[in-house]
Amino acid sequence: MTLLLPSVVALPLISAVLTFFLSARMGRKVSEISVALIALSFALTTLEFWSAIRGWEGRAEIVLGGWLTLFRDPLSAILAWVIAGFSLIVHVYSRRYMADEPGYARFFILLNLMTAALLVMVSASNLILLLIAWHFVGVLLYLLLGQDLHSRPAQRHAFTTFFTYRLGDLPMVLAAALLFHAYGTWSLTEIFARLGDTPQTTAFGLPLPVVVGFLIALSAFARSAQFLVHTWLPYTMNGPTPVSALMHAGIVNAGGVLVNRFAPVYVHAGEILHLMFVVGLFTAIVGSVLMLTQHDIKKSLGYSTMGQMGFMIMECGVGAFSLAIYHLIAHGMFKGTMFLNAAGVIRSARRDDGVPAEDLYTFIVERQVARRRRPWLAMAIFTLTVPAVILFLAHYFVEQAFMEKQGAVILLFFGWMTGAQLIFATYHMRAENPLRLFSLILVSFTIVVIGYSAIAHTFDLYLYPDEAFRKALYTAAGVKLIYFDVFVALLAAVIVLGWIFTYYSERKRLPAPVWSRRLRGMFYATVSREFFLGDVYARTARAVIGGAGRINAMLGWR
Repeated sequence: MTLLLPSVVALPLISAVLTFFLSARMGRKVSEISVALIALSFALTTLEFWSAIRGWEGRAEIVLGGWLTLFRDPLSAILAWVIAGFSLIVHVYSRRYMADEPGYARFFILLNLMTAALLVMVSASNLILLLIAWHFVGVLLYLLLGQDLHSRPAQRHAFTTFFTYRLGDLPMVLAAALLFHAYGTWSLTEIFARLGDTPQTTAFGLPLPVVVGFLIALSAFARSAQFLVHTWLPYTMNGPTPVSALMHAGIVNAGGVLVNRFAPVYVHAGEILHLMFVVGLFTAIVGSVLMLTQHDIKKSLGYSTMGQMGFMIMECGVGAFSLAIYHLIAHGMFKGTMFLNAAGVIRSARRDDGVPAEDLYTFIVERQVARRRRPWLAMAIFTLTVPAVILFLAHYFVEQAFMEKQGAVILLFFGWMTGAQLIFATYHMRAENPLRLFSLILVSFTIVVIGYSAIAHTFDLYLYPDEAFRKALYTAAGVKLIYFDVFVALLAAVIVLGWIFTYYSERKRLPAPVWSRRLRGMFYATVSREFFLGDVYARTARAVIGGAGRINAMLGWR
């Protein structure tokens, strides 16, 4: 089993080399080599993951010589399995999709190298190797997004992505330098052990775990498209669809992977977890809002990914590190499949744009509400109580002590909002049998909640079997109980009053005041322009380039 992981990493590299040398002789058939070797890599990761499920005694470090050291732990096993599996899907999909595109062999070479870089990134146990893989993921993504050399938008947005990634790499490099300066080793195993023994080590007059945790968080924000450094993500849709699928299924999740890899640091950096919660929450809200105003299906998916990445970082911020891994895997599979199917949806819409007048379509598109409504007060009570009962019972049967964790309560709160919003949206829909519709929704919601709770708890036990360490993460993410209770109570009161008022106003047909209509118009205009961030960045870039030109002219440089 010791050589399984190195073999998994080596196979994509071998595939890239063979594709390069045999492409001239084999032509389009050279993709068969890539598919075969990636399939073999996936088979090996399956064996590795199976052995991880059966149980390991702690984590092992595979030393191949020098800086070539790899982690053999539950985190690397499951992520390598997911990366190899989805890479295989993208390889198979790309054989036909890219058949008429120039640079066919080059695309598969880059795809193989990207797979290898991602596998190294999730399993590197040495800071130098981790930095190399982290850097090459950004470089290879730039080349893949700019696969079409004749598309100026693709080249421009690929460079924007590359620039954002390079900015995000700087904090990562500084964090690595600080850790090496403090502990004199590049090995993550040794660093985490010494950090646990001496967490009071300082850097720049601050505790070292806080400084390093902040730098790692900044790097994760850039890679995971958090607000203010998110603009690269929705504009990378000019690249090939397989690249978009791979990026949204795996590459953009690198932030959550990095935070989990440095989880021992965040046990001593609770302040940074609070920052992650705020940034992730704001990103989730902004991404979801921007998604609703897009007319391009792939760009809408891009902003949807931004919102999900915000929620993933927010989960880390409340101490639910293992839940963030489950989230990024589930979202990656879901979003990757949607991207691979986007071309088929567009093609079908061009052939037949007639959409069946279903209940959901009638409500969303035609804005027609149901002819028969349930009593608004009864539905308001039903909306607020039923999701809360389902969520509470599901979490209680999975883990009775979940109410002792503030992070679990926060996630329970967001689950309650989602369930209540689902019922509220259903209240507006036209349905011949509303009781049947509500019953189906409640059954589906119950199954999803129970499955989500059970799987999340299983991930917790799998990734972090040490119960003391899991409690330490949740404790680090906690805040003073009085502040937490006041925050949850105020937020719940605002939401409850908002839903009750909305139910009542819908029933009584209350006219909206003029100032409210104007405010909604201004808000929509701001959102449709994506909060004017693109304009601000474009003007800043022009000012910097203009200033550089004036300095060159003044100094007489050519």
